[in-house]
Amino acid sequence: MDKKTIQNIVIFVLVVIFSGWIGVLVDSVLTDQPKGDTLGMGIWLVLPMLTAFAIIIFSKGSWKDVGFKLNLKGNMKWYLTSVLIFPVVTAIILVIGATTKWIELSALNLKVFVGVFLGTLIINFIKNIFEETVWRGFLTSQLIKLNLKDWKLYLIVGSVWGIWHVPYYLFFLSGTDMQAVLPVNRSIFVVVAVITMICWSVMYTELYRVTKSIWPCVILHMVEDSLINPLVISGYISIAAGKEIFVSPISGIITTILYLAVGLGIRAYRRQYNSETIIR
Repeated sequence: MDKKTIQNIVIFVLVVIFSGWIGVLVDSVLTDQPKGDTLGMGIWLVLPMLTAFAIIIFSKGSWKDVGFKLNLKGNMKWYLTSVLIFPVVTAIILVIGATTKWIELSALNLKVFVGVFLGTLIINFIKNIFEETVWRGFLTSQLIKLNLKDWKLYLIVGSVWGIWHVPYYLFFLSGTDMQAVLPVNRSIFVVVAVITMICWSVMYTELYRVTKSIWPCVILHMVEDSLINPLVISGYISIAAGKEIFVSPISGIITTILYLAVGLGIRAYRRQYNSETIIR
């Protein structure tokens, strides 16, 4: 294995793990800050990308690996897919929830909700440039160089992605928002969230690999944040007590299985396409 690549990954992962805790420490000192928009959260969000860029610069790595190019040729279907995945799966979950009476839709005013959705797209697009540059553009591209089996790639990326979120779930995320997503204590919430992100990482990783670009992933993540977060947290739908673990549009078991199936479907396409290309 490439020792330099492994060293870069280890350095990056260590900084990622500690970035949020540095942010928590900063916020514990600077207590007079706007709730939900603190310097600590900024450090948590930005430090991983700054670290990735520093590693690329000082190790004289290739920026091409990050996937900043749009690569539109032959990939328009994947850009469209990135827009549709979360709306389609969410619609399926809402239909299942309404049919089983596990989800109540009476408070869902589509006109108002669409306005909220569209109004948050730009800020979520910008935010997710930071995230997808880090998780797909840097970490995934570095791990691919090690020729790992796909399941190891998903597990590592998803686990690091999830562990990076731990300080957010334990300290930055308000208790009210957390309870709206899944009414459990923070420790259990962290476990469920990390497992969810490991499963989601299949979809994000494969979209990156099939297009060799971070931008479909940025769009996918943007739509996710603008769609399912306000849908659940802002109370546009209500889920029957005890059924959140099954049909929550954010972390429900059925929901996660569907996203995992999407990811495995993209993987199957990529492997089939690559094998046909080799034969030609």
